Amino acid sequence: MAEEFHLPDHLKEIAKIYIDRSMVDAPLTARVTGRLPQLPVEIVDPDNFPHGELDGKQSLYLKEYKGKFLRFCPGTRYYHCCGYRIIHIGEGCPMACSYCILQAYFQDNVLKIWANQNDLFSELGKAFSADPGTRYRVGTGEFTDSLALEAVTGYSRDLIEFLGDYPNVCLELKSKVIDLSWMDVVKRTDRVLPAWSLNAPFVNEHEEFGVSTLRERLEAARTCAQAGFRVCLHFDPIIRFKGWREGYAEIIDMIFDYVKPEQIAYFSLGSFRHMPHLKPIIEKNFPDTTYIFDEFITGNDNKMRLLRPLRLRQFKFIVDRLRSHGMDKQLYFCMESTENWQDIFGYTPKDLGGLGKHLMKQAFGES
Repeated sequence: MAEEFHLPDHLKEIAKIYIDRSMVDAPLTARVTGRLPQLPVEIVDPDNFPHGELDGKQSLYLKEYKGKFLRFCPGTRYYHCCGYRIIHIGEGCPMACSYCILQAYFQDNVLKIWANQNDLFSELGKAFSADPGTRYRVGTGEFTDSLALEAVTGYSRDLIEFLGDYPNVCLELKSKVIDLSWMDVVKRTDRVLPAWSLNAPFVNEHEEFGVSTLRERLEAARTCAQAGFRVCLHFDPIIRFKGWREGYAEIIDMIFDYVKPEQIAYFSLGSFRHMPHLKPIIEKNFPDTTYIFDEFITGNDNKMRLLRPLRLRQFKFIVDRLRSHGMDKQLYFCMESTENWQDIFGYTPKDLGGLGKHLMKQAFGES
């Protein structure tokens, strides 16, 4: 008897499925529609897609993607980028975090999934097999959450099965929800990095909606660590609020109730920063949010960044607390200057041989 499918709460706002005419017979289409048989389906031509919201409800769009699946992270030359590569599997997120940059990119409530997986795997296979000596640190959590749609798409599971033949590739799955259904197809636990974004409890409670709790994420991290995986954790964005020291101290101490420092491959720290046009979007979507009215300046990348002394004060507190638990070279800044690295860590990415190379070693367990 087949196991009954359970739809996670964060996917219950999905009201309709759209399918590109060319993707009607795709295996992914059969899987998604099979798991969501109660939803109405509309076959569409891409040029005539009916954009717009469905009375505030979300929709899934199984699309034939014509662009590049393997991309570089959209960093900037003004700050140190971690240098990982993006495997582009779709766009949009069913959860709602007030600070999310995706609000500025996608405003139509349509969760897009690239259903032409054969094209994806063909492109990846050519790239990863061209020189087996070239290593790749890749992730799918840039334009979507890596696991948010996993229950209906099984996309990460498919990708992990495919990458099992490419030991020169290390895949990070970055999420704010819990779905470990991919674990049983992993060939090598040292080539998959389960990852969770975390934040202070206040931020989790007031700025993140539809996500798993912090304890649920840490319990999942512990499950993965006990199964032989090294995990990645992320504080990004770090936000200023009344009582932020106590809040970040609480989540930092909580982390080490669940995992040991040596079970963490790397841990990123990033201060809240935003494109200027994201602020009015946050004001509209999350009228109770106040951190956007903090003291920001325009950075070299034209993003609004917290005033440097305020930013460094937070960084120093958090790094000192993490170091007190035995963390050090796993820690890195996302998009910060050489000066800030030196002031907080006492060394720079250059001292590590370059941030990209350093994190490649961390990812492949060579530190």
